[in-house]
Amino acid sequence: MRTHKSTTTTTKRTLLLSALALAAGTLLPAAGALAQQAWPTKPVRILVGFPGGSTPDIAARTIAEPLAKALGQPVVIDNKPGASGNIAADTVAKATDDHTLGVVINGNLTSSKMLYKNLPYDPAKDFSYLSLLTTAPLILVTPANEPSGAAFLDAARKAGDKWNYGSVGVGSVGHLGMEALQARVPGMAAQHVPYQGNPQVVTAMIGGQVQMALIPPGVAMPQIKAGKLKGVGLTSGRSTLVPEMPSLAEIGVKDFNLEVWTALLGPANLSKAAQDRITRELAVIMKDPEVRKRLFDQGWQAVGTSPEGMRLRVKDESAIMSKIISTKGIKLQ
Repeated sequence: MRTHKSTTTTTKRTLLLSALALAAGTLLPAAGALAQQAWPTKPVRILVGFPGGSTPDIAARTIAEPLAKALGQPVVIDNKPGASGNIAADTVAKATDDHTLGVVINGNLTSSKMLYKNLPYDPAKDFSYLSLLTTAPLILVTPANEPSGAAFLDAARKAGDKWNYGSVGVGSVGHLGMEALQARVPGMAAQHVPYQGNPQVVTAMIGGQVQMALIPPGVAMPQIKAGKLKGVGLTSGRSTLVPEMPSLAEIGVKDFNLEVWTALLGPANLSKAAQDRITRELAVIMKDPEVRKRLFDQGWQAVGTSPEGMRLRVKDESAIMSKIISTKGIKLQ
C-alpha cells in the first residue's frame, strides 16, 4: 500500500510539473510577442538635416502625426541643419537609444561618400534602411525671357560657358543632375553657381545671375505660373505632378532620368522590433489618401517601399552619381 501511495504521489507530481512546463511553453512565445509590441517605449525623434520648410522637413512633418497615432507615442521632429544634411545623418548613425530616426535626401546616401573625404558615416553600413517617402522629377527652369523647348537647348549650346546654372550646393542632385544633362547636350557648358537653397536659386535666376537650374516642382511651379520663370522640361517621363510639362526626352535629351527623393532610416543597431513596426505602419500611412494629397499639393509623390527596395535604389543611384563625379572631377572645396 505504501508503494502504491508513493507511486500515486509521484505520478501526480509529474503530471503537475508537465502541466506547468506546458503552460510556460505556451506563455513564452506570447511574452516575446508582447515585448516586441511594446516598442516604442518613449517618444520617437526624427532628425532632419535641413531647416523648416525644406523638402525633407515637409516629408517628416507629414508622416509625424499619423505615425505618432499608429505607434501610440509622440513623434518629435528635430531640425539639425548643416553640411547638406550630413550632420543629422551622422547623428542618426551614432544613435543608441532605439528611438532615433532620420529623414534624408538622395545625396546623403548616394554621393556624399564620394564627395567628402572624411565623411563620418558609411551610407551602406551604418543605417537601417526603412522606406522611401517621397519622389519628384526636377524641372529644368530658365528665366521667362528665354526660348522654350529644344530652342532653349540650342541657345544653351551657343552660350557655352558664358551661361551659369544654380543649385543648392556642390554634390546636390541639382548640381550632379545638371552636369549629367550637359554631358548629354554637346556644347552645353554652363558654369556652376551654388546657393544655400532653392529660393535663392530662383531669386538669382529672376535677377539674371543664372540662366538655368533643376528645381523640384513644388518650388518651380508657383514661379512658372506667375510668369517669372519658364519650365523647359522634366528630368523624368511625364508626371501627374505637372501634367502639362513635357519631358526632356521629348525635346531631344536621350537616356536622362533623374528624381529627387526623401527616405526614412535609423541607425544600424535599430532593433528588429522597431524596424518591423515602422515599416509595417509606414506601408499603411503612405497609402493614406490624406497623406498622399498633402504631399501632392506640395509637389511630391508619396511612395513607400520595402527596406530592400530602398537599398536597391540607393545602390543603383550611387553607381550613377559615382560616374558623374569621377567623369567631371567634382570635388568639394
